[in-house]
Amino acid sequence: MTKRSFALHSTNKLLSHHLRFTVASRTLSTCTSWNTQLRELTKNGNYQECLNLYRQMLRSGASPNAFTFPVALKSCAVLSLPISGTQLHSHVIKTGCNSEPFVQTGLISLYGKCCFIEDARQLFDESPHSQKLTVCYNALVAGYTRNNQFQSGYELFRQMRFLGVRVDAVTILGLIPGCTDPGNLKFAESLHCFVAKSGLDNDFCVGNCLLTMYVRCNSNELARKFFDNIPVKQLATWNAMISGYAQNGYATEALELYSKFESSGMEPNPITLVGVLSSCAHLGAQKIGMKIEKKIQTSSYKHNIFLNNALINMYARCGNLVKAQELFDTLTEKNLVSWTAIIGGYGMHGQGETAVHLFNEMIRANIRPDGPVFVSVLSACSHAGLTDLGLGFFNAMTTNHGLNPGPEHYSCVVDLLGRAGRLGDAHNIIKTMPMEPDGAVWGALLGACKIHKNVDLAELAFDHVIRLEPENIGYYVLLSNLYTEVNNMEGILRVRVMMRDRRLRKGPGYSYFEHKGRAHVFVAGDMNHPESEEIYVMLDRLDDLVNVSSRGENGFVHSERLAIAFALLSTEIGEEIVVIKNLRVCGDCHLFIKLVSKVVDRRFVVRDPTRFHHFKDGVCSCKDYW
Repeated sequence: MTKRSFALHSTNKLLSHHLRFTVASRTLSTCTSWNTQLRELTKNGNYQECLNLYRQMLRSGASPNAFTFPVALKSCAVLSLPISGTQLHSHVIKTGCNSEPFVQTGLISLYGKCCFIEDARQLFDESPHSQKLTVCYNALVAGYTRNNQFQSGYELFRQMRFLGVRVDAVTILGLIPGCTDPGNLKFAESLHCFVAKSGLDNDFCVGNCLLTMYVRCNSNELARKFFDNIPVKQLATWNAMISGYAQNGYATEALELYSKFESSGMEPNPITLVGVLSSCAHLGAQKIGMKIEKKIQTSSYKHNIFLNNALINMYARCGNLVKAQELFDTLTEKNLVSWTAIIGGYGMHGQGETAVHLFNEMIRANIRPDGPVFVSVLSACSHAGLTDLGLGFFNAMTTNHGLNPGPEHYSCVVDLLGRAGRLGDAHNIIKTMPMEPDGAVWGALLGACKIHKNVDLAELAFDHVIRLEPENIGYYVLLSNLYTEVNNMEGILRVRVMMRDRRLRKGPGYSYFEHKGRAHVFVAGDMNHPESEEIYVMLDRLDDLVNVSSRGENGFVHSERLAIAFALLSTEIGEEIVVIKNLRVCGDCHLFIKLVSKVVDRRFVVRDPTRFHHFKDGVCSCKDYW
């Protein structure tokens, strides 16, 4: 007996009580009046009120009909109430409405949305009418996609075409969300071809869904080509492309597209601005973020919690923790994302104690933690060297909060132990993981081995990580740098041969400093900046002051030193300087910036891919624990 059958059997007596006074003499007008009220409630999103009214309808003696059930079933589906849904199913059977197409569709959709997809399929198969109706196919296709059974949904789609059942825009909208894995890109393109040949690409919703499909398949080129070919772009179209760029790490492209969006004369909504703020956070483009904040403050959505959370994250990741904390303090409603943003911000800035304090404050405020906030606090402990505290939080996930740690949490713990020099414990944690370690976990161990110059364990970690992520150039660079530090020329050559055979090339390191609304970008040995001559003169003066040379063995100056020299030339005395770097700060540059911060009496903030370094009076906030 299926779950549905059991629920139907157990509720029949209860339903008979409600329906025993239903008589055929009830007038159509009375039922129509109830149906009108029910439809109006669902139209306005009042789904619980709809079900309450349905119960009143039964108590009044009115008999539900084929126009009543689709509305009530939709309310159960939206509210994820499978038991109430099975009770309604019994009503459907008792009133003889089970063969009505839209009732049948409502039932299939209900079971699909409530994760009883097998029952939905059983309903479909038991009804000869269902197998001829597009609406029933659409409900089941969408149900399969929703339940991560895309292959079954696709087979049903093929069955539709084979039997000659009409495919419409709703069919496509139900199927496309299942094509959002990068591995399904070829199929996604084939589906797009079918949509175009069928003339369904003219449907606005289908067009936006196709655009989102390409974005989620990480195919930004195809997404942008499709976007550019859309003749009339509505707000949702712009949002799909801007958000797609932001989510896939194409922050510069997201901001450039937003600039075109503004030029089009359209007004953004919170979805647009969240994508833009996320890109500002990624790039450290605080000036653009500040303009967005002003726009938000003068808009009707200035109290939107998602926007305010995005602002907190943006300011924290742009190095302005004071502003991030100020925004956090002014929130009238702090949700879990708000706490995660501010905790993660302090963690990135190396202020682990404050991050831990905020986490504990969140628990006292009765906010239930989830996986992402534990990643933030574990990462904060790792960056600040709070090993025992971090291990305590990791254990508390299971014992106190009933959460199962995922690979991302194990990666944090391996990093936590590894940075503290406990490489054996870190390796043991990996060996006892309940799931297969991913690349990030082995990468964390490799990074720790590089810090502590443990070649044997580094080679073991490297062998694992390149099997999982063979094209991640960062891991090859880590091992090569370790071999360089221990003067292992044979190892360096071996890594270089592997990179050459796999056609991997290390991307250039770059740093940038935002000045007067423009990002000034530098690469190692850069001579292309209009003020290059003045920058190198400034570097020579700094070298004399701190008694070190800015030029490496190849004669090139690292990008962060060039950015700092330019910033000193371009800013007022005493002004804080924030530099963003795409690669980790090397040891020589870290020492150089510490010394410069003391002799010029300036505060420097340097952000690398994982954290911030605050330099002041010859000291770094990371306490050299980097």
